Amino acid sequence: MALSSSHTPSILTTTQTSSPSLPTFLSLHQPHFLQTKPITTHKLSSSAPPEKWRARVSFFPAFLNKRKDAKTLKEELLEAIAPLDRGADATFEDQERVDQIAQKLEAVSPIKEPLKSNLLNGKWELIYTTSVSILQTQRPKFLRSSANYQAINLDTLRAQNMESWPFFNQVTADLTPLNARKVAVKFDYFKIAGLIPVKAPDRARGALEITYLDEELRVSRGDKGNLFVLKMVDPSYQVPV
Repeated sequence: MALSSSHTPSILTTTQTSSPSLPTFLSLHQPHFLQTKPITTHKLSSSAPPEKWRARVSFFPAFLNKRKDAKTLKEELLEAIAPLDRGADATFEDQERVDQIAQKLEAVSPIKEPLKSNLLNGKWELIYTTSVSILQTQRPKFLRSSANYQAINLDTLRAQNMESWPFFNQVTADLTPLNARKVAVKFDYFKIAGLIPVKAPDRARGALEITYLDEELRVSRGDKGNLFVLKMVDPSYQVPV
């Protein structure tokens, strides 16, 4: 999710502007085929196409516009992001391509109300994002988090963002549902190096929309327009209350 700020573990997006460097998570119109009314004549033209041929012609538009299923689109999305180092190596063209595939996948999400689904619960690993604050591309690679995680528990409406090596920073947050797909995010505590608690300022807030969800993959969009793609790693994980 994008509980993200430039200073907090990001996936949950916030509008915070200054604080220590911490993990920061937290119409297409279908072509319309013009139809014309058949011209009525008193004689049937000998050159008129057979009924069978006319049926085939009218079939082509529907065939060509058939949407890909979720499985195929997931494979395309994972293939597109695989060489991009979670987005750190993505060019503008790469970002556009990934976003286009993500939009198609979002349109066929099997879960229409993700905040009512137990599939959202657990610990997710971030595998792609457009958030610069999460990717930390301004730092040398050896000073960037090697992995980022986000956990959500719907029963307690809690979320947690976690960085791995080299800093192990964390942040927890309360979630407030805004509709069946979107939550407001209020960060409460940061943990420096996963050990030292620091109360989050009141302005550390954000929002997150779950746009695609199944048992393996989640796509989310933050309030700053960033895209997040995550894979499930531990469905039993519990966020600290």
